[in-house]
This record gives sequence, structure tokens and C-alpha cells, in this order.
Amino acid sequence: MVDELWTTGSVAPGYEPVREAFALHRSGGSALCVLRHGEVVVNLCEGWRDAAHTLPWDPQTLVNVYSVGKPVIAMAVLLLVERGLVALDDPVAQYWPGFRTEASIRHVLTHTAGLPVFPVPRNESAWSDWELLCGDLASADPEWPPGTVAAEHALTYGHLLGEVVRRVTGRPPGAFVAEEIARPWQLDLSFGVAARDLERCADLEFSSPDWPDRMLGEPESVHARAVANPAGARDLAVVNSDMWRTAVVPAVNLHSTAEAVARFYAGLLAGGELGGHRLLSESLVAELTAAQFTGLDRFIGSETTWGLGVQLETDGTWGMGGLGGNAGWADPARGHAIAYVTRELGDFERVGAIDTAISSVELLN
Repeated sequence: MVDELWTTGSVAPGYEPVREAFALHRSGGSALCVLRHGEVVVNLCEGWRDAAHTLPWDPQTLVNVYSVGKPVIAMAVLLLVERGLVALDDPVAQYWPGFRTEASIRHVLTHTAGLPVFPVPRNESAWSDWELLCGDLASADPEWPPGTVAAEHALTYGHLLGEVVRRVTGRPPGAFVAEEIARPWQLDLSFGVAARDLERCADLEFSSPDWPDRMLGEPESVHARAVANPAGARDLAVVNSDMWRTAVVPAVNLHSTAEAVARFYAGLLAGGELGGHRLLSESLVAELTAAQFTGLDRFIGSETTWGLGVQLETDGTWGMGGLGGNAGWADPARGHAIAYVTRELGDFERVGAIDTAISSVELLN
């Protein structure tokens, strides 16, 4: 039997194997939340939120979930589509004067805009300068004709979509997400952590000293160039700083609880409505989760199917993983909305084991 003192929280009857899998794959600071048809059936956490192991992780702990936040900024743009303010196949330049690449909104959402790399070398201070980085992207030349090649826009995705939000609404993307997504759906997540919430943030750690180098990829590859500039996205001194946490970097710095990510997917599973607040129509959610591009993704290095901001898997699930082993996803066949978040940056072995345990649960109805 697993020593349950390692974990806190609850599981619904039948989900005990999930508790065991979570406890067996602890990381020294993580949380797991599973909703079924909108109801919480698993809500677990373990470990600490600080490197000194003095502050226990609790359900209100916020952690940087990296690319798990990409579907959130994608949804912000889809809200504009829903409201008739933006069309998916309109050129980005229609809303962003001076944007040189002939990419459409759909191309950006599906990681096929040809702009996976910030073109101008910048140091870590650039993360606090929204206009500087957007200016770099506006003047960039695409690496391929838009729509022809997929390459996850690892660091650029949030600025490309967030600037469309800012140009169309006049509101910064962090504020738009807070007011139009997080507030109505009651999600404890944000791009740009408020000062009052900084003390809830977990400190990230590497699973091994060589982890940052292993994650870089082959020198001069799309992957290596995409994650290396601006500097700091894999530097603990940067990502554990107030500068990073309060900056708005919608591709990679969503700070969230596990439950907030799971509830986000529960809202999409319910056809775009959560808690009586409809944000998207069922038809737009269906398009969001339909295959838009299938082929080799030159950042990921394998065949990938992209929806409008989410990855689609062959087993019918869809969602998004984040650097270091964070993940949020939906399983429509079983009605599950799932989130696993961790402060120990490693691989996806833990997520795989937990997913297997969740899939093994015998559903009663």
C-alpha cells in the first residue's frame, strides 16, 4: 500500500488507483485535479511549494505551467471570433498594422505562421517589455510560407495572439484573460500574477542539473533557437523572480492551480459554458477541437495534429502539455477534464502513469 501521508486531498469512490499513481510519482511539489462532467472526482496535492521545504503545497498554490497556458490565450482570440470582431482566416495584419508576415489568425492558432523564433537576440529583461517583443515579431520574416509547416511557436505564440487581442480590444492580454475568461469561469489563473498573490507561487526546480541542456535540443535546430531567445525561460533565477511572475508571457508563464486548468477544460467539454456563463458556442468549440493541421511539427520533432490552440491525440483526447511535465487535457469519451501541475521540471513519465490510472477507473454511469 502507498503511504497516504505523502498526499493530501480527496478522491471519489473508484478513483483510488489515481491516488496511488499520484503518490508513487511524487515530485516534491505537485497537484492533480480531475473533473468528471464538471464535478471534482480527484483533488490531490503533495510536497512543498518552496525549495527549502518549509511551505506545504495546498490547493491554492500557483505554479508556472509553461505551455499549458497556450490554449488559454488561444481562447481569448476565439472569444473575439465568437463576438464577430475577428475572423479566423483574416490576415493578422488586418488588425495589427505593420505586421509583415502574411499569416492568418488561423495560422497563428495552429502554429503554422512561420514565426516560431523571436528574431532579435534579447536578454531576460525583454520579458517585461511587451511592445519591444511584439515589434520584433511584426518586422520578422517567416521561416516558411504561412500554412505550409507546423512548428510549435514555443515562446512567440502568446505575443502573436496577445497583440491581436490588444489591438482589437484596447486591453492588455493579461487583463482581457482575467476579465473575460478567469472571472466568469471562476478560474484561479493569470498571465501576470498580482502582487497580493506572489506569496502563493511555487518555486520551480530542475529534476536534474543537466535538465536545461537536455531540453535545449540540437544546436541551431528550430527547437534550440525557439527556446533560447529571449534568455531566461529555463533559468531558475529568472522564472522564480517577481519580474517573470508579474510579466505577461502568454506562451509560457500562466500561473495557475491544478483545479483552474481542469475547470478550463471542463468548460470546453461542456460546449463552452461553465457555471452558467457561456463564452463560446458549441460550434466554435467543435472547430477548436477539430484537426486543422496534421504533419511533422519541426519544433516537437514528430507528427502532430493541431486544433485551434490544442493538440489532438489519436485516442480522442486533446489538450496541451507544458515544459517540465505539466499537462492539461480533456477526455470527451469519459467526461474527464484533467490537470497535473508540478514545480519539479522533468519529463512526462508522471503524467503518463497518472493518465493510465485515470483511464483504468471503472465508471459507474
